[in-house]
Amino acid sequence: MYKSEKLAQTIRQMIENGVWKAYEKLPSLREQAQLSGYSLMTVLNAYQELEAQGLVYAKDKSGYFVAERAQPFTRKQPVQIGLNSRIQINSVVFNFLKSTQPAEIVPFGSAFPNAELLYNAKFMQILAQQAKRKSSYNNQNHMPPGNQDLRQLIANRYQLQGIPCHPNDIVITSGALEALNLSLQALTQPGDFILLQQTIFYGAWQAAERLGLQVITIPEHPQFGFDLESFEQALKQYPIKVCWLMLNAHNPIGFTVNPEIKQKIAELLYKYQVYLIEDDVYQELNYGSAKPLPVKYFDQHQKVLHCASFSKTLGMGARVGWVYAGPFSDAIQHLQLMSTLTVSPLLQNALVEFISHHHYEKHLRHLRQHLEKYKKKFYQELKARLGSICEIYYYSSGYFLWIELPEQLDGQVLYEQLIQQNIAIAPALLFRPDHASQHYIRLNCSYEWTARVENSINLLAEIILQNRKSVD
Repeated sequence: MYKSEKLAQTIRQMIENGVWKAYEKLPSLREQAQLSGYSLMTVLNAYQELEAQGLVYAKDKSGYFVAERAQPFTRKQPVQIGLNSRIQINSVVFNFLKSTQPAEIVPFGSAFPNAELLYNAKFMQILAQQAKRKSSYNNQNHMPPGNQDLRQLIANRYQLQGIPCHPNDIVITSGALEALNLSLQALTQPGDFILLQQTIFYGAWQAAERLGLQVITIPEHPQFGFDLESFEQALKQYPIKVCWLMLNAHNPIGFTVNPEIKQKIAELLYKYQVYLIEDDVYQELNYGSAKPLPVKYFDQHQKVLHCASFSKTLGMGARVGWVYAGPFSDAIQHLQLMSTLTVSPLLQNALVEFISHHHYEKHLRHLRQHLEKYKKKFYQELKARLGSICEIYYYSSGYFLWIELPEQLDGQVLYEQLIQQNIAIAPALLFRPDHASQHYIRLNCSYEWTARVENSINLLAEIILQNRKSVD
């Protein structure tokens, strides 16, 4: 362990033990160097690591301060494993997406980061250059499984995480949602049992409805995010064929599951001979020094199909995803040829040049810095306005905040009130349609704190407070 890591660990323990309280100033770099015996550079690296973890924050010309840490996601009552044989969510999602499209809507309900952050001038320049080349429109080299060079670059990124990968394991898709849907279609038949987290991205529910699948749900763990005990119980109790899980920067709650639990998930998949479709679309949007490992890292028996995308880092215009399909590569390619046929050759060529010349890593650093800054600002402002009546869950990745409203307030009702004021939020009904507890909302916090954003947050808080008073 590096000296800076040791020092960061010591300071973290002191913060967790209450030696330093929220908003309290840490010793200056020079003072900490004298106290610890480490160099100024070591202390700076330690402080920056703690900042990346969301434990401290820096103020210009003032030093480093202890951040207020959100409580882990809690559940007030025990939640049982659920069986959902008839799912009806497509119309709910359709109406929600249609209502949030107008330009005048403040898009706190959007699933995508702020387009201004995703826009990259260099990528657009490369795209324009590629558009002038006839070869960029040649479909022959971009039919499933996709551009060979792009698949090699993606395989290289897996290998950097210690995950063995060959380009032939990768199938390029039109975004992560297609990768997820093709994977589910390749592994299931109508009537099969699949397992989802109780609260999960609505695309999983839509896919299950479309394919006529029976869904088993397991509750979130109040401390670790993923409930291993419920997971194994469900695998024992039902003939589950496939799991669809999101374990890094979970949408909508935000937690990232620790590596020990991911390893245990991989072991249970093999024990019960169940496949996992791993939705890792937010894998690059962590604030730490290294992106978290997927379950695929621990997969020794080809039980995990890993899906990700460039659309959450480069925008909807770069809707290119992939699935690490391994032995299911041919089956997924066959399904793809019957649906989208191929992914834009122009986009694939542009991504090859953008990634291979290291522009992508620079873009990711810029994106993470701004997402972290904006999300912390939203969290602080919301805590100031609603902290006395709402629980706001902060995790050091992504751009969503999951907000627990007072129990008597329904997130869908709040959404309907706010959309009339041209403010969109995402109600819990989108993510947990089978569950009675709907007093939650998801907020997209990837926006700079402008007067328009502040006014919208003020109105959000005002309506929540009014609703609270009306039922007291």
